[in-house]
Amino acid sequence: MAAREATLKLWKLTLANSKELLRKTIYYGKVELVPPKPTDIPAIKSGIQNLISAAKAGKYRDVTVREAWLNTLVTIEVICWFYIGECIGKRHFIGYKV
Repeated sequence: MAAREATLKLWKLTLANSKELLRKTIYYGKVELVPPKPTDIPAIKSGIQNLISAAKAGKYRDVTVREAWLNTLVTIEVICWFYIGECIGKRHFIGYKV
């Protein structure tokens, strides 16, 4: 009987913790995964213009080694996920099966 009570207690604890985690996941999913609203478009345009003007002014030369390394790692991650997505999409590592 003790094992059954311990298992039941563990399940209740797991359920309570998973409810909180699920609530947080849903909250952040609703906040972060929404498409941009029409009111966000001017901010997006100004952000792109700021990025272009910073590139023209040579602001990339003021990046620290740490920031450059992190940017390199993020770029490698994006390339790897793109490659993995392509492999999943075509169901083959090299080329397409015709």
